Amino acid sequence: MTYSCVCVCVLYSANSASGMAVHDDCKLKFQELKAKRTFRFIIFTIDEKIQQVTVEKLGQPDASYEDFTSSLPANECRYAVFDFDFTTDENCQKSKIFFISWAPDTSRVRSKMLYASSKDRFKRELDGIQVELQATDPSEMSFDIIKSRAI
Repeated sequence: MTYSCVCVCVLYSANSASGMAVHDDCKLKFQELKAKRTFRFIIFTIDEKIQQVTVEKLGQPDASYEDFTSSLPANECRYAVFDFDFTTDENCQKSKIFFISWAPDTSRVRSKMLYASSKDRFKRELDGIQVELQATDPSEMSFDIIKSRAI
């Protein structure tokens, strides 16, 4: 019996193998969200022209979780952070910062690969993330799931 094997090689540019560069504004806005609570959420995008992760949208402090989820494009990948406020069973007000990697099934394969290969480097730049979530469908990041992961 003879077996044949076909190998497929994927070549990455130096940037995509190690992750995209991160624009300074991403770190500054994240620090504002974390320390000053200036924003409820931040949505980040990869700008392929300049080979960097950049800030796409800032959610005001009074924005709801629904405002956040409706800001994510249905067919394109994004990174996001969301500052989730909740009350514990002991009636204590708390907050957790979520990092969400949004990669819908309907997004381009190249985009999914780019976001996946850049995620770890980007996350390292955002010191203070408490919970990570990956979602390919809105049901994977419903309010109930966020709440259960926060507690």
